Amino acid sequence: MSGMRWLIGLAMLVLPLAAGDEGGKIVEAARKQVGVTVWYDPDYVILDYPGGDVPRALGVCTDVIIRALRDGIGQDLQKLVHEDMKANFKAYPKNWGLSRPDKNIDHRRVPNLQTFFKRRGFSLKLSKEPDDFKAGDLVTCTVPPHLPHVMIVSDKKNAEGVPLVIHNIGGGAREEDVLFTYPLTGHYRWK
Repeated sequence: MSGMRWLIGLAMLVLPLAAGDEGGKIVEAARKQVGVTVWYDPDYVILDYPGGDVPRALGVCTDVIIRALRDGIGQDLQKLVHEDMKANFKAYPKNWGLSRPDKNIDHRRVPNLQTFFKRRGFSLKLSKEPDDFKAGDLVTCTVPPHLPHVMIVSDKKNAEGVPLVIHNIGGGAREEDVLFTYPLTGHYRWK
């Protein structure tokens, strides 16, 4: 009988994640950054590749996403975005005057992430309905006057049922009630 339990346990380890499990893992990994990533620092940094990261105490909004996807579901945006940009550089924004991809910074720029998410088919219809947002969804917006920003939808909600978000908008990683505070520019779900 103990052999049968062992086989069942082994089968549970190799089964793919059920729908929705990835979102919970993304949220859990994002939430672990609260109190750890305490500074907003957009400086350009030379990173290891793949798997490079700025020191965990530092970062910007995209670093919350990068770490949550890497730690939560084993997806390395640095590598994924860099490889897609190498193969499809013309498809990406030219906001920074670069003539070729840069593995140190490209994945840390919101417009590049938006392009990557769209190219991968992760885009969802923009909505103001709280129920359209699931834990682990990625949401982009514009912080006045015109700063692109990205957040992770939390599994926690406010009293009206609007999901909180986990992000770094200037004071380190935080979980806050600001989903509809800024004009939304994109809604994505990792597949």
